[in-house]
Amino acid sequence: MIRYSILALACAGTALLQGCLPAAVVGAGAATAVVVSDRRQPEVVLGDKRIEYTGSNRIGDKWGDKAHINISCYNYTVLLTGEAPSPEAKSAIEKIAAEVPQVRNVVNEIEVAGNSSGTSRSSDTLITAKVKGNLLSDSKGNFPSDQVKVVTERGVVYLMGLVTRQEADAITDIARSSSGVMKVVRVFEYIEPPTKK
Repeated sequence: MIRYSILALACAGTALLQGCLPAAVVGAGAATAVVVSDRRQPEVVLGDKRIEYTGSNRIGDKWGDKAHINISCYNYTVLLTGEAPSPEAKSAIEKIAAEVPQVRNVVNEIEVAGNSSGTSRSSDTLITAKVKGNLLSDSKGNFPSDQVKVVTERGVVYLMGLVTRQEADAITDIARSSSGVMKVVRVFEYIEPPTKK
């Protein structure tokens, strides 16, 4: 982890010499914070991003505007949300995602329906922001709120992360009580609680 922090600081230093202080410092700090606080290994964080990018491109190349698909990845588990025009399309999209290198598991939550509207997507973005804000303010030290990936589709909130069962329960309760949430789906990977010294 130290080498990634040094790399981020080196990037910030280079940007300072180029006169890009505000964006560079904030960006480098954010990147460093994510890598340092994440329960995933740095190479897994980067692998998850690569899977999202590669999967999105492959699905977009094949389906274009015929389907509205979001691909989220956490610890090599892919979550597919959005809309596909038919059950066959839903299965074909899952197959594309599963064939991306390093993918261990695909959770296919795609609805067979027409593409969602811009209004619906804006509402989902707002719900995601509310849930993240509530997790941050209500965690009370019971769980690290930055360990949770929140994805919202049609008012359904999907929660991803490496958490203990106790953390999962607390996170789920907070998400359920957030305004606009119709349902919460756990896509967590469970870990053992740390042993107390």
